[in-house]
Amino acid sequence: MGWGDLGVFGEPSKETPNLDQMASEGMLFLDFYTASPLCSPSRAALLTGRLPVRNGFYTTNAHARNAYTPQDIVGGIPDSELLLPELLKKAGYTNKIIGKWHLGHRPQFHPMKHGFDEWFGSPNCHFGPFDNRALPNIPVYRDWEMIGRYYEDFKIDLKTGEANLTQIYLQEALDFISKQQASQQPFFLYWAIDATHAPVYASKRFLGTSQRGLYGDAVREIDDSIGKILKHLQKLGISENTFVFFTSDNGAALISAPKQGGSNGRFLCGKQTTFEGGMREPAIAWWPGHIPAGGVSHQLGNVMDLFTTSLSLAGLQPPSDRQIDGIDLLPAILQGKLIDRPIFYYRGNEMMAVRVGLYKAHYWTWSNSWEEYSKGVDFCPGQNVSGVTTHTQEEHTTLPLLFHLGRDPGEKYPLSFASDEYQRAMEQISVVVRQHKATMVPGEPQLNVCDKAVMNWSPPGCEKLGKCLKQPKSDPKKCFWPH
Repeated sequence: MGWGDLGVFGEPSKETPNLDQMASEGMLFLDFYTASPLCSPSRAALLTGRLPVRNGFYTTNAHARNAYTPQDIVGGIPDSELLLPELLKKAGYTNKIIGKWHLGHRPQFHPMKHGFDEWFGSPNCHFGPFDNRALPNIPVYRDWEMIGRYYEDFKIDLKTGEANLTQIYLQEALDFISKQQASQQPFFLYWAIDATHAPVYASKRFLGTSQRGLYGDAVREIDDSIGKILKHLQKLGISENTFVFFTSDNGAALISAPKQGGSNGRFLCGKQTTFEGGMREPAIAWWPGHIPAGGVSHQLGNVMDLFTTSLSLAGLQPPSDRQIDGIDLLPAILQGKLIDRPIFYYRGNEMMAVRVGLYKAHYWTWSNSWEEYSKGVDFCPGQNVSGVTTHTQEEHTTLPLLFHLGRDPGEKYPLSFASDEYQRAMEQISVVVRQHKATMVPGEPQLNVCDKAVMNWSPPGCEKLGKCLKQPKSDPKKCFWPH
């Protein structure tokens, strides 16, 4: 979902009344980022508080490539990483993930081996349908075992876009919250729905209700569901004891536009890129009785901060034996303080850009290759900024491209290299980058090796359902990441 998809951020059809109300009752973050312009690495960053290049969710197979966790990926979240639910357990929390995990699907990467007590959802995205011979359909899990597969037991109609998955995920959330409230148990719920990821889907009641087509239908259903979750917390009398944060894993995928793509507002490009459209996210914090209603924050935030902030709320300290990139946002949320911190924009193994204050310096630019672009793969449709949206990897490490995001949020007008403003800003930014690179110890890359034998052929529980499939011979290869 993109920055421009919510009415409160200026989406003209105003079809997100519940999220808009959540913002009016809580705090809106205008400068909130993800840690990667792609799904898996940003989710790894959210749950570890660490940049993907530190927690292993990147590739070294080629320079500055986005990589994720398709079915044939061999890697996943390493045991050496400490995930938020593992740490919250120490404070007596019960933890549930609903929806997309995306941090590896082999048994050792199962979410319940990494701190979650319950899981309803899937290890991968809802791609398919597959023939269960060349590629297996993706499993849906309840806790340790699969309970079916997408397209077979959990229908997604690719012609109409109809699927009941968001409604199922909503009911799972409401039931979990009720159960924890009844037992007076503190809880962490990670509600990771994926309806706005192509192929986009919505349930029958929402199909055809949006001015924005199927994508808008999906947004409306997500908005409606979040409204129901917040009302449920209020009805149970625990809203003043529950911190809720809404955001996205990456910007809207403009490659799916116009029919299945969202809006990144006035920001440049979208998912897969380190321009603002790929990494600046909608973000709302809600906690009645604690967060002053109608607040708007210019605090530079990142999904990794949710790790540190959640630990702080639970009275826990972040691990001291590793570099944590997330900061505690509570002073910004509760007292309106602004905390000075940079934002780093990584694509795979490369730091592409950095933001310090209102300035953003691009050390590398790349949209995608000419080869991909000529096949119709376009992450910046209708947005060609000469010398900025490049189709070859352009290095600017000696003279970074510099933008003032206050005056130019669309990254269209690089500052003149000869200007005093450029010199002053780059002096400050260069110090931040030097310090960052001096402390950077990359983790072992998890997204380098692919093997068809590790796909979802026979997940746990397949025997009971008669849904085990024949696994091919192991044939590990270097994964190919085109962009």
